[in-house]
Amino acid sequence: MKAYVFPGQGAQFTGMGKDLYENSALAKELFEKANEILGFRITDIMFEGTAEELKETKVTQPAVFLHSVILAKTLEDFKPEMVAGHSLGEFSALVANGTLSFEDGLKLVSQRALAMQKACEITPSTMAAVLGLADNVVEEVCASIDGVVVAANYNCPGQLVISGETTAVEKACEAMKAAGAKRALILPVGGAFHSPMMEPAREELAAAIEATTFSTPICPVYQNVTANAVSDANEIKKNLIIQLTAPVKWTQSVQQMIADGATLFTEVGPGKVLAGLINKIDKEAAVANA
Repeated sequence: MKAYVFPGQGAQFTGMGKDLYENSALAKELFEKANEILGFRITDIMFEGTAEELKETKVTQPAVFLHSVILAKTLEDFKPEMVAGHSLGEFSALVANGTLSFEDGLKLVSQRALAMQKACEITPSTMAAVLGLADNVVEEVCASIDGVVVAANYNCPGQLVISGETTAVEKACEAMKAAGAKRALILPVGGAFHSPMMEPAREELAAAIEATTFSTPICPVYQNVTANAVSDANEIKKNLIIQLTAPVKWTQSVQQMIADGATLFTEVGPGKVLAGLINKIDKEAAVANA
C-alpha cells in the first residue's frame, strides 16, 4: 500500500517551490491563488527570501504547507492509500486525501500560525530535543519537574522533543542528561508547541476548524493525536483541534501504518526529515522522496 507523508515546520529552505512554480502551470496558478488568500506574496519569500524571513511563523507554516500540497497536486499517478503528516504536515495530508480543500487548508494553516505566534508571546516557553533515552524515561523525568514540561514529539525511538515553560525545560534537560541522555539541547523555536502552553491557540483554532467544511476522505489519515487510521470527518476535526496541545505520536503512527500494510512511504514536501525518521523507526521500510 502506498503511504504519503508530509513534513512540518523546520523543513523550509530558501528557494523552496521555485522549480514547481516555473515548470508547472497548475503549480503557478495555485501559488498565485495562495498569494491572494494570504494577502501578501509568500512566493517572493519562499523563492528569494532569507532563512530569517522564512523562519517567521506566519510565513513558515503556510510555506511548508504550500510546497507539500502543490507538489502532491502536480505528481503523476498520485493515489494515496494512507496519509500522515508531522504536526503542521497533518493539514497537508488532509488536503492530499480530500478532507480539506486547498483554500480551506491554507486559511486554517495561516490562522494556526498566527494563533500559535500569539500564544508564544504570553509566557516564555521553548522546546528541547532529547537523544538516547527510552520514551518512558523521558516521560518520567518530565513528570518529576516543577512547572510545565511534557513530551511533545515522539519522532523515532531514542529521539523525543520536550516542550513547556523555559525554566522547566532547562531543568528537564539537566535531569535528562543525569538520567543518561546522549544529548538534551534547547531548540531554536518560538515557543512550546504541542504542550498545554498552546491552549490559547487551540481555543482560537477550534473556532476556525468548526466553521470549516470537512469532507469524507478518499483514504484514511493517521493522526498525530491517536496514531490510528481515521476516515470520519467529524473525528478528524476533533483530533485536529486537540493536536495543538497534545503530543505528535510520529513513531506510533508509522508503526501502525506498517502494521496496516504500508509498503512504500513517499515524503512529499521540502526536505527529507521524515524519510530519515521512518528508516530509524523501521530499517526495513521502503522510503522515497517525491
